[in-house]
Amino acid sequence: MKKNLFIRLCLLPLLFAMVALFPACKKSNNTAAPVITDVRNYDASPNDFVLSTGNPSTSGAMEGNGGSYVVIQGSNLKNVTEVDFDGVPASINPAFVTSTNAVIKMPTIDYSTVDTAKIYSITYKTNGGSTTFFFKLGPLMPTITAISNVFANPGDSVYVYGANLAPVKSFSYAGVSITSFTTGLNGASLGFLMPASQPTKIIKVTTFSGTVIDTIKATPTITGISRDDPNPGDSVYVYGTYFKNVQVFTFGGVAITSFTASKDLKSIGFVMPANPQAGTVSVTTKFGTGTTTYNVNDVATGRISDWEWGGNFNYDWWGGSNVTSGNPSSGWPPYNPDFPGNTSMYLTLQNGPLAPGDGNTGSIAIRMDNSKIQWVPTANMGDSPDNWGFKFDLSVPQAWNGSSLVVVTDVSGYIARWEPWNKGATTVAYKTKGWITVTIPLSAFRASDPTLGDGKGTPLTKISDLTGASGKTGCIMYIHNYGSSKTPTGFYGAFDNVRVVKIK
Repeated sequence: MKKNLFIRLCLLPLLFAMVALFPACKKSNNTAAPVITDVRNYDASPNDFVLSTGNPSTSGAMEGNGGSYVVIQGSNLKNVTEVDFDGVPASINPAFVTSTNAVIKMPTIDYSTVDTAKIYSITYKTNGGSTTFFFKLGPLMPTITAISNVFANPGDSVYVYGANLAPVKSFSYAGVSITSFTTGLNGASLGFLMPASQPTKIIKVTTFSGTVIDTIKATPTITGISRDDPNPGDSVYVYGTYFKNVQVFTFGGVAITSFTASKDLKSIGFVMPANPQAGTVSVTTKFGTGTTTYNVNDVATGRISDWEWGGNFNYDWWGGSNVTSGNPSSGWPPYNPDFPGNTSMYLTLQNGPLAPGDGNTGSIAIRMDNSKIQWVPTANMGDSPDNWGFKFDLSVPQAWNGSSLVVVTDVSGYIARWEPWNKGATTVAYKTKGWITVTIPLSAFRASDPTLGDGKGTPLTKISDLTGASGKTGCIMYIHNYGSSKTPTGFYGAFDNVRVVKIK
């Protein structure tokens, strides 16, 4: 089928030339409405199988999003003006359209915004009319991962988090039907008001692709820590969920007896006592215990680079970064007083405001020659990228806005963009109060997207696609302006203890 389509497309210039020789009165303008007979997979035979014949009882489901090409077959398909999948317009290349075949790339679809009356349909429009054809392209199965606050009072705002929670056919929380709710972008959450009655502990969400049922739980979880390796006397925050009536709290091997839980029960703040020890962080309430899979006060495990004499230096002496010391008595490298709280050696990176597209130059990049360092143990290469995190200690003493901190490995294809100033519709200049620990899940590394840009495409699904089959790779960190205007600020920051560790 693909070969025949290619032949037809190659003949188009000849056909156009022949038509041009006819008298104007002989020209034929197609005024008949389009007809679709089937939709096929765009591939060479025998893989050009039929995806849909328009019959709901026999057409298979395609779960996920757009991006793939399909071939729409029928008649009167030329002079196409619009093709909609689930009500979302697709881009059209007229060179790939004949009267009987149209090769169309399915659009990216946010199922939280689609018109449910148009789901599972292709609408094909030409100068001669339009037709609608059954095509079961829909969302993936819904999942539930967390609840913002199971202790909310009746009438308080609550969010159920997950994936593919759209379009919703029905939603019940604690046995109560929820008819008024808001859906987050791409179905990542459902927001609602806590009902007064709660007869069960069950959450049930039914979308067009299926039903997910979960149990309302209040076991505490730990999702992040402000700094993994704090100094005694530093203020530290542990982030997570359900920190209510905390009975036991340990940080490393140290019991923390004086702490404050936030009102939304999503963080615990305390002052780091003397004699820190390496170990996990654990929070116990009457509902259960949440524990990290990684150790705090341990920057050696999984370490890629620490820029320390005798340690994992691994610096390629490349780019405009500077090896610096936080020790006032240091002879070389030079002491820098701008980053207090770290007396070891570290790297600083500085640049002024960047023009649109500026970045990845020798003057604003850190190259780590760590191709011999094992990012992920061979035995764990089959793990989900979401279970491993790229970590580093960071201090940003001056306002930073508009540019992205980019992490890219020697295996091309995926990058991570860290933009803490980016609040969606708005931006807020970012800086830190001393040193913090940044954690970027490996699943946050994304492919390039022709519309959305670098690092905004499909997420990493295999660790080997980021590191290679061995799990070893080099790494560059740099500042890039992906915006259409000059950045409001430059960047001035210090980096230390880059490492990859298991976070789940």
